[in-house]
Amino acid sequence: MCFCNFYFVEFSLILFSYILGSIPFGYLITKKTTGINIMEFGSGNIGSTNVGRIAGKKNALYTQLLDMLKGFIPVLLILILQKTGLYSFNKIFIFIVAGLTIIGHNFSVFLRFKGGKGVNTTLGASVLLAPISVFISVAVYYFTKWRSKYVSLGSILLGISLPITSIIINGITFQFYYLIFCCLLIILKHIPNIKRLFNGQETKS
Repeated sequence: MCFCNFYFVEFSLILFSYILGSIPFGYLITKKTTGINIMEFGSGNIGSTNVGRIAGKKNALYTQLLDMLKGFIPVLLILILQKTGLYSFNKIFIFIVAGLTIIGHNFSVFLRFKGGKGVNTTLGASVLLAPISVFISVAVYYFTKWRSKYVSLGSILLGISLPITSIIINGITFQFYYLIFCCLLIILKHIPNIKRLFNGQETKS
């Protein structure tokens, strides 16, 4: 295989992952169904939680599924290319691509590098890479949300549980470092929520 061709494929996958991650489905769905710019209402977030508050549960579900899919598709594509033997990528490359879909969602080129908080896209991008960690973190999310009624707290603990479960199950691997990155992104995007939680001003679900 020509190295030039291989590097072109890698660059194309990197660009594709970021652009796909950048598609602001919550913004587009809310705009189409209500005519509202969701970034000017509620929390101003384009994720499914704010979409549910502004545009209803049905649109929130569509947003959640699409945000997960845009993380899932690039990872699946790389696994298929590797399985068929067409390309053999460096072990870390798939984690880079997964991370770029999340960065695209959080810092969308279509929204002047603003975006969502990345929880659903993180789950979609990570479910094939770290399935056990993802399923445990989702359970942590729902348990926390049930007990506290705070979606944000559930999301934060979901993020924290990802690398913790990874290091317990597999030790220090590329997966662990990737999930640390995901965790830090989730915490970073939830800083305003963390401040409101400490001040007792956070909105319950």
